[in-house]
Amino acid sequence: MLTGEIRLQIDKIWDAFWSGGISNPLEVIEQITYLLFLRRLDDLHTLEENKANRLSRAMERRVFPEGSDSKGRPYEQLRWSRFKHMEARKMFEVVSEQVFPFLRTEFLSSYGDGSTYAYHMKDARFTIPTPALLAKVVDLLDHVPMDDRDTKGDLYEYMLGKIASAGQNGQFRTPRHIIQLMVEMTAPTPKDVICDPASGTCGFLVAAGEYLRQHYPEVFRDTKLKEHFHHSMFHGFDFDNTMLRIGSMNMLLHGVENPDVVYRDSLAQDHAGEDEKYTLVLANPPFAGSLDYENTAKDLQQIVKTKKTELLFVALFLRLLKPGGRAAVIVPDGVLFGSSKAHKELRKILVEDQKLDAVIKLPGGVFKPYAGVSTAILLFTVPNTSKATLVRDFVLPNSTPA
Repeated sequence: MLTGEIRLQIDKIWDAFWSGGISNPLEVIEQITYLLFLRRLDDLHTLEENKANRLSRAMERRVFPEGSDSKGRPYEQLRWSRFKHMEARKMFEVVSEQVFPFLRTEFLSSYGDGSTYAYHMKDARFTIPTPALLAKVVDLLDHVPMDDRDTKGDLYEYMLGKIASAGQNGQFRTPRHIIQLMVEMTAPTPKDVICDPASGTCGFLVAAGEYLRQHYPEVFRDTKLKEHFHHSMFHGFDFDNTMLRIGSMNMLLHGVENPDVVYRDSLAQDHAGEDEKYTLVLANPPFAGSLDYENTAKDLQQIVKTKKTELLFVALFLRLLKPGGRAAVIVPDGVLFGSSKAHKELRKILVEDQKLDAVIKLPGGVFKPYAGVSTAILLFTVPNTSKATLVRDFVLPNSTPA
């Protein structure tokens, strides 16, 4: 739980960005994400140093290399604990000319080891415009307590809430109480493999992780389950690199070491290898969009011939789930009541071929002001029957896209 003092500290950071000339809330959270990542890297390096000193041996894994770069600048000054004490202009020079180039190149090759966080830093952009603003933000962030996982997670959630309240890009944020409802109704288990094909800030994956921490604390005492939790349980796809970085950091601050949060246009590429891969899908996919029919994945067209994204995403969920897998997804009312042939046939698949557990009508205006469309939560389970007889060979008789 965040105290009023910490909230005030975050509000000051946010106000500093706005008064310093950065008014896009996504850009603000992105720059804060980079700085939080740098602070975490310094903490990891300090832990390794302390471990090496206690054991009287060399460091096993260095975050920041020894010595200097090709221009004779010491790598030591790239650390948060070093540059935060520098004069503003010097700090700005080090962060812009050394730290960010290091994140994009040397860090990815030397320390990344496939880490999703390192990968998403490969195109990190430093856009803080002035030394004064950087110094102020670094000082404010340095006073925010980051030792407790719950505090870190709540802190980032509070900042993500500001994206929604800013009235811009709020479509990336599903209200937290709705996410929690969907997670609790699907009741994730320690052996689930969970996917959100339109992950945004990874709110569903974070909530699933928190549910498991609360209901299955034994996960972290079992080596195999702990490995699964940190490395192979959570999968999120998005085609916005800013969202991928923000979502990855959200997972990190909630204690998931290496989730599979990757760039993917879920509807417009081949899904071979993703078929029947997941046991639980949680998602709030984009509403009321249309795609180029020719560029839509052909395997989805086998289920439903349409250009409407909400229908294609439901078809995608059917593809992704293993037999016995379950889903809780938000859909616009058009999926439930649309009169086109594609709408009717998709409903027929859900009702007759899947186990439709519930349809929960959401109150009007849940997603305003970002989307005014009426919505509902679909909960369904894929039967433990050969899916080939259910959807794999099913092709709509209508040859014209809806």
